[in-house]
Amino acid sequence: MVTEIIIHAPIEKCFDYARDIDVHTQTVWKHTRERAVSGVISSRIGAGDTVTFQATHFGIRQKLTSRIVQYERPHVFVDQMVKGAFQSMRHEHHFSRIDDQTTCMRDMLKFEAPLGVLGRLAERLILKNYMHAFIQSRNTKLKALLEQTNQQV
Repeated sequence: MVTEIIIHAPIEKCFDYARDIDVHTQTVWKHTRERAVSGVISSRIGAGDTVTFQATHFGIRQKLTSRIVQYERPHVFVDQMVKGAFQSMRHEHHFSRIDDQTTCMRDMLKFEAPLGVLGRLAERLILKNYMHAFIQSRNTKLKALLEQTNQQV
C-alpha cells in the first residue's frame, strides 16, 4: 500500500515531524486512543530506537512495538514491527524535496495478518482499506500541522 502527499514545508521539517512521537499521537484517529507506552515515548525517534504504541482498533486494545531499521535523514526512515498483532509489518517513510518549501512525503506500508488464509481474507476485506484510511488521515493532519507551523515562521 502506497500513499503520497505534497506538503508545503521544508523536507527537514517534514522528516522531523513525521518521526516525532508527540506529533504522531496528535495526528492519529482520536477514537483509537493511541499512545506510546515504552521505548521512545516522547520527542523524536531515531536510528535503532524502538517504540511501543498502545491503541484500540476494532474494539480490541493492543500493543505494537516497532524498531527504526533504516534512517537516512532527511530522506527515509523505516519502522518495522518486532512485536504485535500482525504477522509482519514494515512502514517506509520517504521524503523528496520538490523545492525549498515543498516536500513530497510517500508512505509504503506492507503488512501481513496472522492466521493464514483467514488473515489474508481479513487483509483483503477489511485491513487494507482500514490501514489506508488510517495513514491517509494521519498524513492529512500532519500536512495541516506542518503547513500551519511553516506559515508562522
